[in-house]
Amino acid sequence: MAGFFGAVSHRDICEDVFFGVDYHSHLGTKRAGMIVWDKEEGFQREIHSIENTPFRTKFEKDLAGFKGTSAIGCISDKDPQPLMVRSHLGVWALTTIGAINNTEELLEDYLTQPGSQFMAMSSGEVNQTELVAALINQKETLVEGIQNVQELIDGSMTLLVMTSDGEIIAARDKMGRLPVLVGQDDDGYCVSFESFAYQKLSYHTVYELGPSEIVRINTDGLTTLAEATEDMKICAFLWTYYGYPNSNYEGVNVEVMRYRNGEIMARDEMEDGTMPDVDYVAGIPDSGLPHAIGYATESGQKFARPFIKYTPTWPRSFMPANQSIRNKVAHMKQVPVPELIEGKKLLFVDDSIVRGTQLRETVDFLYETGAKEVHMRSACPPIMYGCKYINFSASKSEMELIARRKVQELEGDEGQRHLDEYADARTERGKCLLKSICEEMGFDSLRYQSLEGHLEAIGIDPSKICTYCWNGKE
Repeated sequence: MAGFFGAVSHRDICEDVFFGVDYHSHLGTKRAGMIVWDKEEGFQREIHSIENTPFRTKFEKDLAGFKGTSAIGCISDKDPQPLMVRSHLGVWALTTIGAINNTEELLEDYLTQPGSQFMAMSSGEVNQTELVAALINQKETLVEGIQNVQELIDGSMTLLVMTSDGEIIAARDKMGRLPVLVGQDDDGYCVSFESFAYQKLSYHTVYELGPSEIVRINTDGLTTLAEATEDMKICAFLWTYYGYPNSNYEGVNVEVMRYRNGEIMARDEMEDGTMPDVDYVAGIPDSGLPHAIGYATESGQKFARPFIKYTPTWPRSFMPANQSIRNKVAHMKQVPVPELIEGKKLLFVDDSIVRGTQLRETVDFLYETGAKEVHMRSACPPIMYGCKYINFSASKSEMELIARRKVQELEGDEGQRHLDEYADARTERGKCLLKSICEEMGFDSLRYQSLEGHLEAIGIDPSKICTYCWNGKE
C-alpha cells in the first residue's frame, strides 16, 4: 500500500506536509519521500528507506533545510518516490498509489519508440511511478497524460503532480478504488489519502474527488480539470482493515463502520443460534478491536484484552528486513494478561484471515498461556482472490490464501469452480471449509462475516464497493 499528502499555501508549508505524510505511516513500510517547491529556490527533494527507521526519524533533519509554499510527499511499500520529471510538459513532480497488472505490455509498447528507455532497478523491474510519468508524457498536456494513464493501466492509479509554478494536480483512479480528499485552512489547501491527517493540522474537509476526477489545487482554491464519472468501486478494506480509525471515506467513518460491523456479526449469530458462551470477547490488536467492541456490545458478553501488542519498540512502520527477526518481533509483541486467559473461554475477532500464519501463532500462544477455548471470528468474508487493484492481500499465488488452499485440499480443482459456495457458511461446502480451517488452526469454532453483513455495515450503495478479493467480481 501507500499514502500521500500535499499542500499549497501562502505560508511555508513544509511542516504541514512533514506531519501529513507521517500520519500515513500505517500504509507503507519501505520508502518515503518529500518534494518541496519554493518560488526562489525551485524544487527540493529527499527520498529515504524507512524499513529500519520510522519516517519521522529519517526526515526530521531534512525538514530544517526545506523551504517552500507547496509540497507533496508519500509513504510506500513499493518503489522510491516522489520522482522529478523533465519533459516537453516542463519540470514537474509525481507521486503515485496503485497497482499495474499490465506493466510488461505497457513497457513493450513504450520501448518500441526510438530512444525510449527506463532506469532499471536491481531486480530488472522499472519504477512504477517512472512508468506512469512516461505514459503522461505521451500526451500534450498533463491532464491528457493523466487520462492516458487512467485508460491504459489495468489495475488502478491515483496520483499527485506538482508543477513548476507550485500548483498541485490531484487525480483519483478510474474506478475510485482509493480516496482523495481536499482540506482547507486560512492560508491554503491540502490533499490527502487520509482525512484525519489534515484535520489534526487544523484543515477542514472541503471536497472529495470522484472516480476519474482530476483537479488543480492552488492558493486560490480548487478547479475541476476533468469531471468525475458515475461508476465507482471503492475498496471495502479501507473500512475493514487499513484505513485509519479517524478517517472518513464517502461520508462513512472507519471506526463507526467497524463497531457496526461487529454488531451485525453478533446479531446474525444470535439469530441463527451459533454464538458460543464465552468468558470474554476480544479483538486481535489493533484493527480487530473495534469490530470486537461492536460484537461484545450487541451480544452482551464481556469485552476484554487478553493480550496487548507492545509497539513502542517495534511499531508497524519500523520492522526489520530479516524475516526470522520479523517473526521473532511478531512473537515478542504479543504480551499476555494471564489473568484474562488462564482457564477462560475466549472469542476473538480479527479484521481478516488472509494466510493464517500469524494467527496460528497467536492461537498457539493463547493455549500455551492456559486458554480453555479459543473461538475465532473474521470481520470480513473468506478472502478467495489476491487483490489486483491496490496490492492488499497480494500474493505470488492465490494458494497462499488459506481459504483457497483449503478448498484445493478439500476438493481439488473441482472445488475452485464452487468458490461462491465455499464462501457461504450456510452451504455444505461452506461448513466443510470452516471445519477444515478450524482443524488446522486450532479454533474451537470459526465464523466469517457474510458479504451482505459487511456491505450493510459500510452503508453506501453496494454497487459502488469493490468486493473482488471475496467474490472475484470486478
